[in-house]
Amino acid sequence: MIENVDHIIIAVEDLESAEDNYTKIFGIEPVWRGFHNELGTSNVLFNFENTYLELLAATGSGIGADMVNNTVEKKGDGLLGLVLGTKNIKAFRERVSGFGFPLSESAEGEGESEQNERRKWLYQFLPPEITRGIFSFVIEHKSKGLPFFERDKSSVRKLEQVVVKTSDCDGFIKVYKDLFGIRLALDSFIEAWKKRMLFFRLNKTTIEVIEEKNGEVVPIDSLWGLAWGVRDINLARERLIEQNIEVSDIKPGVKKDTLVATIKSHTNNVPTLLIEHIKRS
Repeated sequence: MIENVDHIIIAVEDLESAEDNYTKIFGIEPVWRGFHNELGTSNVLFNFENTYLELLAATGSGIGADMVNNTVEKKGDGLLGLVLGTKNIKAFRERVSGFGFPLSESAEGEGESEQNERRKWLYQFLPPEITRGIFSFVIEHKSKGLPFFERDKSSVRKLEQVVVKTSDCDGFIKVYKDLFGIRLALDSFIEAWKKRMLFFRLNKTTIEVIEEKNGEVVPIDSLWGLAWGVRDINLARERLIEQNIEVSDIKPGVKKDTLVATIKSHTNNVPTLLIEHIKRS
């Protein structure tokens, strides 16, 4: 029922500054600058091979502006939402209702760009029993996709991982595998970390789930960080340093045949990793 990680939302106070940060990090220009009149928000979109990133700021009045303002006031800039994509929101509603979860009516959304272009979609908000602490909804796009431009080897090309922390792996599986139909590729206890981890795979993205028991009766999930794929991590690191972005040394990743580096500045409080997959000889 769920086709992809449609996009990730980062809430920011200063949209222009955040756009500058992520243009430097990604090594590409945004493909959309626009606004949602009914929500009171403005956004900037960066598109990749398998998803897109939305920087979202409050610029007016409305439910969207209230949510962004509340988030920024409590936590500062940072990860706000995980949006999942479907090709048939009506069928998705039927499936969720069949599992016994009550749903509000789906709604139509619209965004307008600075160039008077319009994007339209249907969206379905989810009850807290499903979202479990993460701001998340399901979307069906009704407009053509965002443009995608070729990029050099130092630029970010795809979203590799969305890292989620949970207090309840079993409950997470019931939602993301059983209800959403997302493939569970790994369920393992990592002895070195003394933690249980889950890997869900869809549209060449991994939702990496780390269990941290907190004694809470109600299960709690939270977005934690993002990992972005590049073709040449050495060139990417050189490019970032030239932009005065702080980045760690490159080291082997936990996953075999990968190299990783951590971006330590300009991320608007989002833990951010770069990954290169090394081709095997």
